[in-house]
Amino acid sequence: MQDDIESIERATLAAVPPEAADQIGDWLLALDPGTVGRAHSAAPLHHCPPDLGVVPVIEARYAAQGRPTVFRLPCTGSFDAMRDLLRGRQFSTSKPSLVQTGSTNAMSAFSDRTGVDLSAEPGDAWAAVFLGEGFDPVDGACRVGVLSRSRSSVYASVSADGRTVAVGAACFSHGWVGVHGMRTLPGYRGRGMAGGILAAFGRLAMQRGVQRTYLQVEAANNGAQALYRRAGFTTAWAYEYWRAGADRG
Repeated sequence: MQDDIESIERATLAAVPPEAADQIGDWLLALDPGTVGRAHSAAPLHHCPPDLGVVPVIEARYAAQGRPTVFRLPCTGSFDAMRDLLRGRQFSTSKPSLVQTGSTNAMSAFSDRTGVDLSAEPGDAWAAVFLGEGFDPVDGACRVGVLSRSRSSVYASVSADGRTVAVGAACFSHGWVGVHGMRTLPGYRGRGMAGGILAAFGRLAMQRGVQRTYLQVEAANNGAQALYRRAGFTTAWAYEYWRAGADRG
């Protein structure tokens, strides 16, 4: 499991590359000015009890870049002491989320929907979904920026009524295919488009010989979690963001 944690964390930064990244001991530091929590937080590469002395070192690294310090901590007992330390330093929590894993075989069999277009480049129509109705345009622009930066991703689109209405991204890195950026415009939800995108990613991954898949989903997003359960995903661990102030995640 420890090897999986490290490979998933490294694969995550390949999928949502920050403007800059660093490593301090067993921590990956993502440094980015945008709203995407995974691209501007420090995450541990294993879930053993951490050395608390790393906290001021990481704070200094973020301060040197003019960035607020944000930790992405697993919700495990081994991090209780670190959470207590951060509370004492006026950090607070936000965006409880789940890391879920599954098999590309199960994902590929989830839906037989056709009409999913896969491309090596995101494209303007793909990006427009993040800026469309029902989504925060500032957050959407940040997500388009980081997802488009990846050099290991494939981008999926589904069209209806003459426009792109559902999208996603799949990043192939560190032995995994990571599912990111799943978005469907409000008027087109419930039509199986997201499931079709998952299935298309699963088929492509199997063609490439990749058997394992992962994703991150907010703990409060029950609709997305129901979709991912049907596609065979189960929760590997939960995490929260910690910073001195609210974080958009």
